[in-house]
Amino acid sequence: MNVLVTGGCGYIGGTVATILMQAGHSVTVLDNLCHSRRDQLPKGAAFVEADIADRVTVEKVLRDLRPDGVLHFAALIEAGESMQKPEMYFRNNTASTLGLLESMHATGVKRIVFSSTAAVYGEPERVPITEDAALQPTNTYGESKLLVEYMLTWLNRLQGLHYASLRYFNVAGALPGRGEMHEPESHIIPLILDVALGRRASISIFGDDYDTPDGTCIRDYIHVADLADAHILALQSLETKDKLICNLGNGTGFSVKQVVEAARRITGHPIPVEMKPRRAGDPARLVASSERARTELGWTPKRTNIETILESAWEWQQQRYQTA
Repeated sequence: MNVLVTGGCGYIGGTVATILMQAGHSVTVLDNLCHSRRDQLPKGAAFVEADIADRVTVEKVLRDLRPDGVLHFAALIEAGESMQKPEMYFRNNTASTLGLLESMHATGVKRIVFSSTAAVYGEPERVPITEDAALQPTNTYGESKLLVEYMLTWLNRLQGLHYASLRYFNVAGALPGRGEMHEPESHIIPLILDVALGRRASISIFGDDYDTPDGTCIRDYIHVADLADAHILALQSLETKDKLICNLGNGTGFSVKQVVEAARRITGHPIPVEMKPRRAGDPARLVASSERARTELGWTPKRTNIETILESAWEWQQQRYQTA
């Protein structure tokens, strides 16, 4: 396949692009580098520095490339920040994606895999969460992604756009030589590992009074390589399917305290904890049912153990700072 990957210098987009090329596919990355770096471009990928809202540039890229499809990862991702700057999230995640979709329609590109999120569900009524659960985000990050899902539904119906919305949970882990490098970093596993590396004094836990066994939030962690496999399968499935909405997760949840304990075992570091108040919009539990992805895509996550995920992330973090 010939694929355009938006946000392909980032953590998830770059991992998917890398695995695509390892499988023999051709990849062009489009990224504005607002939260990533040029040196994180996957080796062997073509590169265009541009914003997805820049229709002149994006349409030229699409006309020249004639891709089999678009894998769309470009977005702002910090739920806490989205509650402080909601307008920034609606502009970057929702309005800019509309620009990308307009460019695709103008150039006749008919397939897109959209990087959605479990945040579209908000506080679920039951766990594990299935795709038919109520969509009621509790933060503007989730709302900004849900609005894109609504647009995709209408463009599928009215313009024949083939789309897959993949709603994922907490993505973690690393490939050899490639892992999380968010700027700034906001994800819990690299923050925990920064403590083990001596780069931070402690890890903050936001709230220990949730209705969970140990009082801390429970999340479903999925290895980034398993996530990449699902994206490739989803893009291939759009040759015959016109739409697909799937959760991607392990179906097993781990609390923040459990993740910290596992990191202590793997790193051999005490990893001090600092308790802080809850963050606005954080649901107590987010755990996926991934039966639809398993059934419709033939996808099976291979790295479901939290220790396995942490071990790959720990190897990457040590390598990252040894070579920095």
